[in-house]
Amino acid sequence: MKKFVACALLLGLLAALSSPVFAWDSAKQKNLGQDKNKMQWYLLDYGKDSAGIPYAISRKYYTNTTIKNETIELLMSKFGLSPEVAGSLYFTEYGYEYTPDGKQFAMTYLRHYDMLGNLLHGTEYEGDDKTFSSVAAVGSAHAVYKGAALAVGKAPAATTTAKKATASTAKKSATVPAKRVVRAKKK
Repeated sequence: MKKFVACALLLGLLAALSSPVFAWDSAKQKNLGQDKNKMQWYLLDYGKDSAGIPYAISRKYYTNTTIKNETIELLMSKFGLSPEVAGSLYFTEYGYEYTPDGKQFAMTYLRHYDMLGNLLHGTEYEGDDKTFSSVAAVGSAHAVYKGAALAVGKAPAATTTAKKATASTAKKSATVPAKRVVRAKKK
């Protein structure tokens, strides 16, 4: 029985990982860390599409239960999802389109998924539905900002927090001697 359960779990995991939702170029994926709300962000893909339009795709994992519950409530009230379906929310994916200079962006889609990559609800923005806004206005720590830099071929500038952390680590390693490990003698 244990072998059957293990086999079923393995097959389920393989099916989930082979889903197009998980099929991104691993060389482009970037862990962007947590935002101010303790939500985990990733940049999945970026570059220029076949028409030469810069784009980026980011994903937010719900690591903050308060915000996750607010989003579940929104999915139920605004889109009529059942509590069971909305309650299976695991991550949200965002598609962005940029102007050629990377200074303006518009959201092209917003999709909510469960843990297996099944689409719970999605919204597509096309034509007049797309509203362009300033990339600089969202701040350098946001996925939109980092995606813009990479989509137009520039490396994003390191954030102030990352610079401080690197400087702090370098300072500590230069001033704090390594601890000596002493092992207990065997009797």
